[in-house]
Amino acid sequence: MCLMLKILVYLYLYTGVLCAHQIPWLPCRFTDEHVFVNEEGHTETQHIHRDAMLQFGQTGDAPVNPDAITFLLTGSKLDLRRYVEAVNADQLECEIRRYSTEGLFIRWPVQAPQDYNHWFSCTLRHSEGLFTVTAFLRHPSDQHPPGEQDYRSWPAIADRETLTTTVAMVIKTQSPAVKAGLGSQMKLHCQFGIDHRGPNVTVEWHWQQRGERKKLFGHTSRSGKTEGTGVGLKALAGGDASYTLPFTKMSSEGTYICSVAVNPLFVSLDINLHVEEPPRVSLNVGPTLSLQEGEEQKVVCEAQGYYPLDVEFVWSKQDPAASGQRVGAPLPENLENILLSSHKHNRDKTYTVLAFFYLQASLRDSGRQFTCSVSHQSLRMPIRKSFILNIEDPVSWMFYLTGGFTVVALLAFLFVMLRYLYSARQRSVRRKPY
Repeated sequence: MCLMLKILVYLYLYTGVLCAHQIPWLPCRFTDEHVFVNEEGHTETQHIHRDAMLQFGQTGDAPVNPDAITFLLTGSKLDLRRYVEAVNADQLECEIRRYSTEGLFIRWPVQAPQDYNHWFSCTLRHSEGLFTVTAFLRHPSDQHPPGEQDYRSWPAIADRETLTTTVAMVIKTQSPAVKAGLGSQMKLHCQFGIDHRGPNVTVEWHWQQRGERKKLFGHTSRSGKTEGTGVGLKALAGGDASYTLPFTKMSSEGTYICSVAVNPLFVSLDINLHVEEPPRVSLNVGPTLSLQEGEEQKVVCEAQGYYPLDVEFVWSKQDPAASGQRVGAPLPENLENILLSSHKHNRDKTYTVLAFFYLQASLRDSGRQFTCSVSHQSLRMPIRKSFILNIEDPVSWMFYLTGGFTVVALLAFLFVMLRYLYSARQRSVRRKPY
């Protein structure tokens, strides 16, 4: 009985966890469009932001918010919630827009009583930038296809209207923004799904930066034609269009665009790749620096091979005993009059810079720890390099020097006296009669 009770509790908790991720609805911003011809004869588009709800359910369900436009998302082969699972509704930003097929009418090969469809794009973004999902919502219509571009004659949508839709196509990336170090291998995630089998899908990857654009990969399923590398064809057949960048260089930085096209739909996602290389920090002195009082030493902290440009240096000094205290220790004293060299541009397009100061040896600083802290956007914590200053009293040097000279003089005097005694003995031996 006790075992059965435990099993029932576990099943209840497990079911509760599953239901927690089944989001029933989401508040959305619907960006509507009003297209008109202005007084000068030019076509203008006015964007209108309207309150809307994305509601998951069945045809005929009552709207959760009757005062808003409801996009009722009914069941299809694609469940949009599967692409945003394990997140809470308040972590999602939802935006719905009208989608124009630019006058192209192609019957969508999913059984429906109406041949013509109105299309909407629905984009879900994680509030902390963990992923971006874009889906096409298909709303069947009894209307005939317009004889001109559809955006010129959008059908009006009432404030409290409910539009019954299904997900026709979806694309997702788990890496909207990527940070990579030099020489690293990066996989740029791109996943897509379509609500029917055997579609003629075209998948492409492009790279662009500062007006330059380059095609990296292209594949069309019906013809089997492939251009470029970086995407596995077996994975692509299952909807995984992720692109592998084998060796990150400085020139790899930019925007990578994954696009999927199934007529009459086309969608793309931008993935921004930023190169970040942490600095290598070193000092021109060892762990202990010994100086005489009054002596001057140039102390250099070097940050080498970092990218992007900006680094921050902080030189400080502190008593070594205080640096080991956790409570009540005085704060390190930041040094002033720190000088910076000009930035050196290395061959690999990274940077090197020096932060240095001239240390005037003083007995009051003897035993203190001097620390260079370097901060950079590629680092979670600053890099710290330290040394202990040891000041030697000039008086003690004079004492040792005088003592040394005295010892040397005594040894020289002793050596002379011994040679004199040895010579006198030799002379006395020669004068002794045989």
